[in-house]
Amino acid sequence: MSRVFNFSAGPAVLPEEVLKTAAAELFEYKDSGMSVMEMSHRSKDFENILNEAQSDLRKLMNIPENYKILFLQGGGCTQFAMIPMNLMRNKIADYIITGAWSKKAAAEAKIYGQVNEVASSADKNFSYIPDLSDLNISEQADYVYICQNETIHGTTIRKLPNTKGKVLVADVSSMFLSEPLDVEKYGIIWGGVQKNIGPAGVTIVIIREDLIRDDVLPFTPTMLKYKTHSDNNSLYNTPPCYNIYVCGLVFKWLLQLGGVSEMRKINEAKANLLYDYLDASKLFHATVANKSDRSFMNVPFVTGDKNIDAEFVSAAAKSGFKNIKGHRSVGGMRASIYNAMPAEGVKKLVEFMANFEKGRV
Repeated sequence: MSRVFNFSAGPAVLPEEVLKTAAAELFEYKDSGMSVMEMSHRSKDFENILNEAQSDLRKLMNIPENYKILFLQGGGCTQFAMIPMNLMRNKIADYIITGAWSKKAAAEAKIYGQVNEVASSADKNFSYIPDLSDLNISEQADYVYICQNETIHGTTIRKLPNTKGKVLVADVSSMFLSEPLDVEKYGIIWGGVQKNIGPAGVTIVIIREDLIRDDVLPFTPTMLKYKTHSDNNSLYNTPPCYNIYVCGLVFKWLLQLGGVSEMRKINEAKANLLYDYLDASKLFHATVANKSDRSFMNVPFVTGDKNIDAEFVSAAAKSGFKNIKGHRSVGGMRASIYNAMPAEGVKKLVEFMANFEKGRV
């Protein structure tokens, strides 16, 4: 059976070259005599895998030396708690709510302190990015939080908010390594890898060293302190070794392709192909109208008729376009076209959509 075009929002498609390398090394990694799945996280072989992954990620994102790279577990839901636990020294934080994930992060942070929603697009079902140029940032705010790319609603913050000197914390899970980011503009950049980098089970946190401190909220567990993991090179406990290994393979794949600047060109071209069709279609339309707010990674769209939406999802699946159904909270359809989705997949999807439309308009 040939591989399908997998448009899942996560766990998501991985590069075929990476999967082939992983398959070739599954039984024995290099000359170690064992699989990465079997080796000790304290072994020299895994130490090399981890350090090489860190080094390659630093190259890809041009990460300054005063930022630490942490490979953690627990996913985004754990980061929603770790961030306030580690940073909320004044117990005040400002959150920008542009979709389901920033909303969920804010709700978790309210457990630990005062959360000010300084901007929101909830009034139009998170279908746009509000003006972030002159926000009412709290004088005592410990940080300002954004989800830079909202996976469910398909919006992206292109121009970072004016935080007025406050630390910017960003969830970049579904746009990680899809385009260049100026790391120095952030205090923390974090993301789950299962969308655009590797298999589920790893969360990467890129954190400025001055934010790694002992004076966290007093009830913070040892495992939820950034300092614990920074001091131990992400090896305080047994990490998800094999998943980190696959992430490292993806980093090398990206470097060989020319890095994130080249990926930005590829991703923009893929996204424009799909959005151009949606904007011209009489049946389908994108749920994010403002072109400057649209995600290159997650493209939600609808027909306006739930029955036709369901018919399309079913027909698409039968034709090899898998996981195109929208998130259960919003319905419709969503095509997640991450780095590893080949341009051919988007082209074939547009052709299929056009053929589907012909019989109904």
